[in-house]
Amino acid sequence: MGAVSDWVNMGSASRMRAWVLAMALAIVAVATLEYLQVFSLESTRTPYRTPHFLWVRYLLGGLIFGVGMTLASGCANKALVRLGGGNLKSVIVILIAGSFAYLMGRASLYEIIFEPWVEAVAIDLDRYAIYEQDLGSFISGIFGMENLSGIRLISGLFVGMVLLVFVFKSISFRRDGLNILAGVSVGAAVVAAWYITGGPLGQEWMEAMEWEQEKPIGIAVQGLTFIGPMTNIITLILNPDNLFLIGFCMITLLGVVTGSFLYAVFSKSFRVEWFSSWKDFFTHVIGAAMMGIGGVLAMGCTIGQGVSGVSTLALGSFIAVTSIMLGSAITMKTQYYKMVYEEASILLAFQTALVDLHLLPEALRKLEKV
Repeated sequence: MGAVSDWVNMGSASRMRAWVLAMALAIVAVATLEYLQVFSLESTRTPYRTPHFLWVRYLLGGLIFGVGMTLASGCANKALVRLGGGNLKSVIVILIAGSFAYLMGRASLYEIIFEPWVEAVAIDLDRYAIYEQDLGSFISGIFGMENLSGIRLISGLFVGMVLLVFVFKSISFRRDGLNILAGVSVGAAVVAAWYITGGPLGQEWMEAMEWEQEKPIGIAVQGLTFIGPMTNIITLILNPDNLFLIGFCMITLLGVVTGSFLYAVFSKSFRVEWFSSWKDFFTHVIGAAMMGIGGVLAMGCTIGQGVSGVSTLALGSFIAVTSIMLGSAITMKTQYYKMVYEEASILLAFQTALVDLHLLPEALRKLEKV
């Protein structure tokens, strides 16, 4: 959210470049390691490359998540980071987001409300000889090329290099050591997740275990994601004896909070925070609920789709992360105009925000630009 905020409100793309740097490094590394057969992404816990292309799900889910994370002062990952730094508001955000994600996934809210009409407009790519939704499969299917692994490697290297050019063409960013470190760290963490769960250790674990009842969630090829594990936390609270719910990504939640806590202690920035008002409380609750709903609908969050999903070059992941950024940007602009023009309705602020973002023509502007 901070990256979107800097870009939209201040015209600074430094944090956005850090985010794109994480994507680029993850794309290049994943393409290379998959080509070398270190791991395979043919079957992942989150079906990023599924040929059953639910484009409305990615689009709507991303928009809802983007609005929600802005109202809740940050995405799921940011809530965990802030919790480690002493922000108790994040406890509420995490519990509410996890609860609504639970309702969407395990309580069948998705099947009841969304699935019928989302499925009605879904596209089965395999009907067009495109057997998965990643860029390599599109190129292979459209042009009838057979060497899919080689095409995926070339596609990954090309997209990764293009993104790296965008990132480092900025002189100011090249001098921004902290944002470079941030981008490299997040990208490396995502690649590490793929390697640990899908590489030799993950394969050995899957082959050595004899499953009698239920396969642990952690035993699957997966990148980093945070909405899904929040769902499992709520499920574990309701079913404390089901230790099969404790998996790789759930433990990463603990790692993020612990790392944030240690940083806050050593930098002397640890500070306990709570809601400033009831309005602040309800705004965060609504935002958290939207994050839970949107995260499950989009099949991932800013990390789950924005870096892990994008690293597979899945089209749905690019739609989801673009929608998340758009939803966040529209919400920020709307909030800003409502703050400046207190007498204006939320509809007028929203309409003006769309004009500012060039989603509506200038003739429809109702509030003076600020």
